[in-house]
Amino acid sequence: MAAVDAAAWDALDHGPSPFLEHGFLRALEDSGSIGADTGWIPRYVLAETEPGRLAGAVATFVKLHGYGEYIFDFAWARAAERAGIPYFPKLVVAAPVTPATGRRLLVHPDVSDEEAVVHALVHGVREVADLVGCHSIHWLFCTEAEQQALARMGYAARASYQFHWHNAGYASFDDFLARLSSRKRKQFRKERRRAAEAVDAIDWVAGGALTDADVAAMDALYRRNVARHWGQAYLRPGFFDRLRAYLPHRVQFVRARRGARTIAGAIYLETERALYGRYWGSTVDVDCLHFELAAYQGIERCIARRIPLFEAGAQGEHKLLRGFAPSPTFSAHWLRHPELDRAVRAFIAREAQEVAAQMRAYATYLPYRRD
Repeated sequence: MAAVDAAAWDALDHGPSPFLEHGFLRALEDSGSIGADTGWIPRYVLAETEPGRLAGAVATFVKLHGYGEYIFDFAWARAAERAGIPYFPKLVVAAPVTPATGRRLLVHPDVSDEEAVVHALVHGVREVADLVGCHSIHWLFCTEAEQQALARMGYAARASYQFHWHNAGYASFDDFLARLSSRKRKQFRKERRRAAEAVDAIDWVAGGALTDADVAAMDALYRRNVARHWGQAYLRPGFFDRLRAYLPHRVQFVRARRGARTIAGAIYLETERALYGRYWGSTVDVDCLHFELAAYQGIERCIARRIPLFEAGAQGEHKLLRGFAPSPTFSAHWLRHPELDRAVRAFIAREAQEVAAQMRAYATYLPYRRD
């Protein structure tokens, strides 16, 4: 990304998401969180109307494994291996190690023929796959409109879901609570009170105000949480420092302190149209503090700043009981081997019915008043 003009790249339409902005991708690259030794090898496709005039772009990644994608294809890879069909390398179009919906076809808002730019970009992605020898292409967490366009170009549309919080124009956190059932309203207040009583302070720190001690705390909390859950630390040391340097206007750190010591925190990335919760961690076990920092603080911030959407990451049925509704996510897939492609498409069709049924069932557990 250092070879791509930052202003030109960021002038493309990214939608609400900041995860393909120049600063985020460069922080990943410069910290070694993506690159050849990680199995995420970046290949950027640029469309220019004339030399140096960027009309569109796609961030693609040659993948040597299936980790860090969150729309998983492990079963497909195992089936290919059993059948003696090569599966890796594959080409992924996504925000690396970030399960957040966003535009994948980045087009300048002033182009006169967006459809032509989109077709050129999709063709360019296929060209990368052919040149590198990738056996499949996967557009992950794209928008619904992009999925539909890709389906018209021969990609298989796959359904999945996460739990998202949607701002219904609440005037305050109490206004949000008023929409809940009485039992849930009492529970939320009790959880928030427990968290607040267990710490000395909870505050938000903007990216530009982060100190070296804050950045060190962010990194330590992230690594401790990964280790506690037997996960993989995709973000290498130095990532958060570079994120502070390259994308300070998007970063927010909500921290809980006892005295001068940060004991827990969650990192958020924010735009005018969406809030994204990331990288929670704590050094001590405090009842309800996770809910406070990773859910309630984010909801309260969205209400105060009139942000319409709050995405708090992948998985987590506990989000459902705190007002995060099952929300569709989208991907599109193409596999080079015709028999494997047919088998995957048949699986995706069956899976879509299960996903729809799961979303309907989950929706019945939302905490909102039935009236």
